[in-house]
Amino acid sequence: MTLTTTDWRKSAVYQIYPKSFYSPEGTATGTLRGVTAKLDYLAQLGVDYLWLTPVYASPQRDNGYDVSDYYAIDPSYGTMADFEELLAEADKRRLSVMMDIVVNHCSTDHDWFKQGRHPESPYHDYFIWRDEPTDWVSKFGGSAWSFDEVAGKYYLHLFDETQADLNWENPALREAVYQMMGFWRDKGVRGFRLDVINLISKDRSFPNDPTGDGRLFYTDGPRVHDYLQEMNQRVFDGHDLMTVGEMSSTTLDHCLRYSNTNEQELKMTFNFHHLKVDYPNGQKWTAAPFDFLELKRILSDWQVGMQGNAWNAIFWCNHDQPRVVSRFGDDTVYRIESAKMLATTLHGLQGTPYIYQGEEIGTPNPDFTDMTDYRDVETLNVYEEKKAQGADDEQILAAIRQKSRDNARTPMQWDASTHAGFSTETPWIPVASNHTTINVEAALADPDSVFYHYQKLIQLRKRYDVLTNGRYHLLTPDDPSLWAYERTTDDEQLLVLSNFYGTTCSFTLPNEWLEHEVLLQNYPDLQIEAGCVTLRPYESVMLYKSI
Repeated sequence: MTLTTTDWRKSAVYQIYPKSFYSPEGTATGTLRGVTAKLDYLAQLGVDYLWLTPVYASPQRDNGYDVSDYYAIDPSYGTMADFEELLAEADKRRLSVMMDIVVNHCSTDHDWFKQGRHPESPYHDYFIWRDEPTDWVSKFGGSAWSFDEVAGKYYLHLFDETQADLNWENPALREAVYQMMGFWRDKGVRGFRLDVINLISKDRSFPNDPTGDGRLFYTDGPRVHDYLQEMNQRVFDGHDLMTVGEMSSTTLDHCLRYSNTNEQELKMTFNFHHLKVDYPNGQKWTAAPFDFLELKRILSDWQVGMQGNAWNAIFWCNHDQPRVVSRFGDDTVYRIESAKMLATTLHGLQGTPYIYQGEEIGTPNPDFTDMTDYRDVETLNVYEEKKAQGADDEQILAAIRQKSRDNARTPMQWDASTHAGFSTETPWIPVASNHTTINVEAALADPDSVFYHYQKLIQLRKRYDVLTNGRYHLLTPDDPSLWAYERTTDDEQLLVLSNFYGTTCSFTLPNEWLEHEVLLQNYPDLQIEAGCVTLRPYESVMLYKSI
């Protein structure tokens, strides 16, 4: 065991969805001043980086991922002065701010697109135009092409029709992106999260895809590594920046290149394969239990495949995913136990852990019962599509309650008061009814809460090198309820045992583990007899020994 200075590989990142975080002004949406007001809480948790989802000027069709001005703060969040105050106050607490960079597409309200609709404008080539559409499908449903009457052509939008894809083949567009990123870097931002960045390079022949939705021709596209290497050279090189790419439907081989140890592109990558284990036959919008064996297999494959060569961003939750305690745990009887178990399992892996706001107090899905409670454009679109196809209303709602992105977007639950202490005004989206018992105030008052479990995990990562450098080995690939794995360096070993279900299971310790130190557990004691550990519902334990 060694004590070392914190670096990005030993750090923890906290994701903030500002719209739902906190409003000291008493508005319907959260603000930058709200983030600043809660910095002491985040410092107490022990995280190092704060990733802000987009706070740029935006018509908010996709909650800020439709940027209309990359250089301006959206008035709903505050002013540039508020942002600069946040940077300064975060720095006082040794917290670094990461910006969300959305440059696969921009809003059709952006001046680039407004001018680019005219074929004679130099901005016309900032976008991707065709005389005839292909059969590519938007991630939000429907065609990925929309006709623009001014241009007299179809423009590509892999997401909402108000999110026009940018043409990265155009060097002028790339230069504009690098200048914008440099603006935020020079202002004091210490990291970038790059939204769907592996989609920026398209197959320029734009072929039809009769057997798929078109993703084959734009995912990890032909020049994507060239563009990221250029971005690294123009923006990142010579600066102490945390960089992470969101990789949609990517492959392990590509992520080995995106985040290789030479750091020619990015420091780490997000992939989402492990968050599709509750998509039966690849169908997201079907209510279904998760495949535990597949969850173990996918995460283990990425652990082994990346170790020594590249770096993982490890996570259960974000603004686009349901709450993990509802998804892979038990959000009723064993909510606290399963929230801690899931935290231990993830934080024992190699990579940089990301914590999404509210995860650290075990926040479950809000379990909305009516479509009027939902705000997400993807959710609303899929509801209309399923209804048009004749699907049963209750089946649609069951899938939406389980899978909607709005599960993660309800207001942060600060206390048991009206609106959960988020604001004095009715929030933009309903507060979850469980806020009266599940909230930050209650978590901080309970020394055995989920919050303090996360705090300990963050501290352990900084203290024990095996959590950073240890080689990963899965011990129970076929066990239907137990995930047991080891992490090993030349002089340290870690063993993590996690029961993913509400019934007991057991694990016989290898002889070399009969002597050990318990680093962390989510029950008050460890039930062990003759080397056999009995794990109660959702029990997890992290064992350690020197070699």
